[in-house]
Amino acid sequence: MAKARAGAVSKAKKGATGKGTGGNGRRALEGKGPTPKAEDREYHPAYRKKMLAERAAAKRTGQGGGRPSTAGGNRPSRGKSADDTELVTGRNSVVEALRAGIPATTLYIAARTEMDDRVKEVLSIATHRGIPILEIMRPELDRMAGRDAVHQGLGLKVPPYEYAHPVELLDLTIRKAETPLFMALDGITDARNLGAIIRSTAAFGGHGVIVPQRRSAGVNSAAWKTSAGALARTPVAMASNLTATLKEFKKAGVFVIGLAAGGDTELYDLELADRPVVVVAGSEGKGLSRIVTETCDAIVSIPIQGIESLNASVAASVALYEISKVRANKK
Repeated sequence: MAKARAGAVSKAKKGATGKGTGGNGRRALEGKGPTPKAEDREYHPAYRKKMLAERAAAKRTGQGGGRPSTAGGNRPSRGKSADDTELVTGRNSVVEALRAGIPATTLYIAARTEMDDRVKEVLSIATHRGIPILEIMRPELDRMAGRDAVHQGLGLKVPPYEYAHPVELLDLTIRKAETPLFMALDGITDARNLGAIIRSTAAFGGHGVIVPQRRSAGVNSAAWKTSAGALARTPVAMASNLTATLKEFKKAGVFVIGLAAGGDTELYDLELADRPVVVVAGSEGKGLSRIVTETCDAIVSIPIQGIESLNASVAASVALYEISKVRANKK
């Protein structure tokens, strides 16, 4: 008789009886079906690639026909699909979103997350509203949030952001008998800059941020995170055509102020600060576009020393602070 090879395992013939599970383990697995494809598993990188492809296809479809007028009642859309949800991450962002009543669908909490006051409040609100709470492993939440995100153990799945209409937002401000103060962004494509500007707008009493439909950052998880929850309190409006929207604001008595190096007026000499204004910030590289520049009532510069320019979000913060200071002194 041949000696058995070390480590070899003998296989029983079909139908053999004797010690073992008797096939019970195999029958227990029946009915679960095949493993879902990688692109259908929500936390797999292939799923993200599929969603990005669908988003790009939907965007191309949305740009194919006529776009809504900025003066009308229709809200522009980026052509997002029904499944194109966002994941709000970070404790401040998640708690602010829940406080504001954002219609969240799922709350994710990483296992062994430290329970501070914010986490306790998040769990309390989610439980009270009946939002499903799923405890998952931290690496899984890392994949969901993205490589560069700092989720602090929390993730909140929310539907696509619903943009306000800029003219409707202006009308609402006027009806409240408040002096309009808006930020408009021209060519800013970094969502983190958008989030930082939203945060500054909220801090200095602004009534909203206006972004163009094309060639602009939109509200996504990065914007939510950088805004530190201010997005839940400060509306973002989308303009089909930024120049046309600015002209509509001018018709309503709002002054359009553009931020640019070498402007005709220095910020600290601005006489329009206590009037209804919309401040327009351009990208750090290209600045304001020519047609937007021609639409502005004033081009304002911020005096700086030692550097050539400021980051768009920093420039916006300085301008908003100066305007809010002038308004406070004149009350």
